[in-house]
Amino acid sequence: MSHPDYRLNLRPLGTPRGASSLAGPCGVGASPGDKKSKSKTVRGKKKSIFETYLSKEDVSEGLKRGTLIQGVLRINPKKFHEAFIPSPDGDRDIFIDGVVARNRALNGDLVVVNLLPEEQWKVIKPESNDKETEGAYESDLPEELCGSHPLQQSLKDYNDSPDVIIEAQFDDSDSEDGHGNTQNALVDGVKKLSVCVHEQGKEDAGAPVTKDENTFMSQDTRALPEKSLQRSAKVVYILEKKHSRAATGFLKLLADKNSELFRKYALFSPSDHRVPRVYVPLKDCPQDFVTRPKDYANTLFICRIVDWREDSNFALGQLAKSLGQAGEIEPETEGILTEYGVDFSDFSSEVLECLPQGLPWTIPPEEFSKRRDLRKDCVFTIDPSTARDLDDALSCKPIADGNFEVGVHIADVSYFVPEGSSLDKVAAERATSVYLVQKVVPMLPRLLCEELCSLNPMTDKLTFSVIWTLTPKGKILSEWFGQTIIRSCTKLSYEHAQSMIEGPTRKIPEKELPPVSPEHTSEEVHRAVLNLHSIAKELRKQRFVDGALRLDQLKLAFTLDHETGLPQGCHIYEYRDSNKLVEEFMLLANMAVARKIHRTFPERALLRRHPPPQTKMLNDLVEFCDQMGLPMDFSSAGALNKSLMETFGDDKYSLARKEVLTNMCSRPMQMALYFCSGVLQDQTQFRHYALNVPLYTHFTSPIRRFADVLVHRLLAATLGYRELPDVEPEALQKQADHCNDRRMASKRVQELSTSLFFALLVKESGPLESEAMVMGVLNQAFDVLVLRYGVQKRVYCNALPLRSYRFQKVGKKPELTLVWEPEDMEQEPAQQVRPGGGAAFPEHHWVPVHPALGEPPPASWGALPRPPLLGSPYPRLPAAISGISGSTQQGRRLPLTTPWA
Repeated sequence: MSHPDYRLNLRPLGTPRGASSLAGPCGVGASPGDKKSKSKTVRGKKKSIFETYLSKEDVSEGLKRGTLIQGVLRINPKKFHEAFIPSPDGDRDIFIDGVVARNRALNGDLVVVNLLPEEQWKVIKPESNDKETEGAYESDLPEELCGSHPLQQSLKDYNDSPDVIIEAQFDDSDSEDGHGNTQNALVDGVKKLSVCVHEQGKEDAGAPVTKDENTFMSQDTRALPEKSLQRSAKVVYILEKKHSRAATGFLKLLADKNSELFRKYALFSPSDHRVPRVYVPLKDCPQDFVTRPKDYANTLFICRIVDWREDSNFALGQLAKSLGQAGEIEPETEGILTEYGVDFSDFSSEVLECLPQGLPWTIPPEEFSKRRDLRKDCVFTIDPSTARDLDDALSCKPIADGNFEVGVHIADVSYFVPEGSSLDKVAAERATSVYLVQKVVPMLPRLLCEELCSLNPMTDKLTFSVIWTLTPKGKILSEWFGQTIIRSCTKLSYEHAQSMIEGPTRKIPEKELPPVSPEHTSEEVHRAVLNLHSIAKELRKQRFVDGALRLDQLKLAFTLDHETGLPQGCHIYEYRDSNKLVEEFMLLANMAVARKIHRTFPERALLRRHPPPQTKMLNDLVEFCDQMGLPMDFSSAGALNKSLMETFGDDKYSLARKEVLTNMCSRPMQMALYFCSGVLQDQTQFRHYALNVPLYTHFTSPIRRFADVLVHRLLAATLGYRELPDVEPEALQKQADHCNDRRMASKRVQELSTSLFFALLVKESGPLESEAMVMGVLNQAFDVLVLRYGVQKRVYCNALPLRSYRFQKVGKKPELTLVWEPEDMEQEPAQQVRPGGGAAFPEHHWVPVHPALGEPPPASWGALPRPPLLGSPYPRLPAAISGISGSTQQGRRLPLTTPWA
């Protein structure tokens, strides 16, 4: 058995595991054997902890009258007593304080809340970190906005096709606790960016936390403006249980060995502390668990919640299975997939029977009479080198008048997925393929994904095409939609296409290129790539002139050991001209199809909208930039894009400052959503903020997105190939909602997979060191961006060799003063003043990154020991930044700089 305490906690985490036993689930009540438990009997009847839910009728009436509010519940993983729902008016989130007020709802559930009386609302001090008032917000940049891609290593990347640029994510954690959250550890586009101080800071921020008796963590109360209130509420009904009710975690014996419960139940302790602890029947547990519980201390289990009664702090559950050892790739991966409700089971025989049975399959003769035959055209794919599911192909034919016939050809997946079939139902339920670092969980059986639908070279394929006549400047002169048959002449990788772009006159040796079909030449393909690149540059330039926004995010790619599957290295994925080429034509096709289906079926079109940024968060960012003297224009997407392009230079540190600000600008951005046009009455809400276009949809990736399959069916009906699908707008909206939910779950799973592999890489290959840049200061910590890995991390003052430190506000700007312990005891202590986003550290201070380093525990842990470097059972981030050393002599240490000097 491996080291029993070593765990990689990769799910969103709350209270440290060592502290969670001090309170009941999520901080309510006590252990089951505690005589002071809130669930003790009163005159023979258990006292209710939670309120009874309102009736459906009362909820419906309250929502109509506006006395009740509905929204998706977000629970802060670091302060799991705090939860929020978005305010319908786009203002500050509505606060839900404590598990009792949450009333058994779990993270992601669609809930109905009742506002509390104003005297019970949360008091917000102006100097508090605003993230604490919005807490745990998982906002998402739409893929069309964020230009870099986290990569799936062995199969086609989830995001290398240009219209699938990964949606950036937020770190949920907004406390200043010393323990970390591994979710979003790598690509946390917009973590902890406010330079304001938390209201409470650590759980006992008033306690002394430095080495000097004269140190104080004070604020000048005379300078504080009046307090403000945050609307607070309680959950009165769960409209939809969107949380899977499954969790991974660890088994423990109950505390009171003499209780009746001890003989019937074990305690399941979820890794995600937003989920309550659960009683599981001992009969579900391993036979020797009661006698040898320590043997299972490092074993991950999956538990499903089946009930949570009004009179119990603890939910009731069933132990589903044992996964294996915590910290290993496959057990952790299966746990992640299960928690987020990803169906990774094999496809049933009933589903597989829907596939063509006589193999090898050939296109039926009648299809040739129905479709435009493009098999003689120079058509090719551009994908990651490891891709197997090839959704899209391109063609570019010069015309005598100097213009070009450009085609986007998409796999005709809907041909193989009959509407209403078992295959259709399972694809609709999965809604998306899920791309992990080491593998993919496909939406469709592999026979379709990798063979029948995939646009593999030198084989006849069924496609749906959009073909334009374009000028060299990218102006559309004509547009054609239709079902086609293509025969791709070659499978280019992005690297192949890039070498063609970079060597326009160079004859590329055949050995450097993939095989090309005899009907075409590599020179012909090269010319087509160059022409497409030239037009794509014009399309891109015009898009930004027209007001589009791009927020590029750093993304990690891994190299894996072929035998062990373990990560050997990682690098920032470079988004190059070849990626941009494909992206432009996928965007063009998606916009064209959106216009086409909406024009024909204005009530039944499945579209994709991107709402403008959240008002409150955007206003906060405007104020921050004003304080920092940054000339940013947030009046529109285009104005923001122009500001980001023009504010900074192109030297190394200017680019780093731009990366920091780009991350900050990502925070107010909302998630892009599928919707049915007939359900949303106000057509101004159809707009896509980032692209700055009135209509948009997804058409180009039907192998891995069910929304695209639905759009293909609509387009086929538009063109008279079939009848309009028999789906009412409300039913189509339900499908759109489900696609949105599964897309979000898929994104979270991908982030956690990336975090898992980065944790293992750092554990095996550390210590890793990287230059970092200070992003902002809080009252007991400051945030840095680790430039080499795109990781944001909080550095805690009590982890540094400081004599003392002090936070204060100078005007509106926060300032953190650090007094360093001198290396030579005869020297005077070195004092530094850290303005928020302010002056740089002297060059002799550095940020080392250590493997799986346990962060210092918050003072509220009391007598709990500080976690060791490895083997810590406490939540932590791999590659935690341990602090700042004070010498240039201790190995190669890179300087810590700051964005705004």
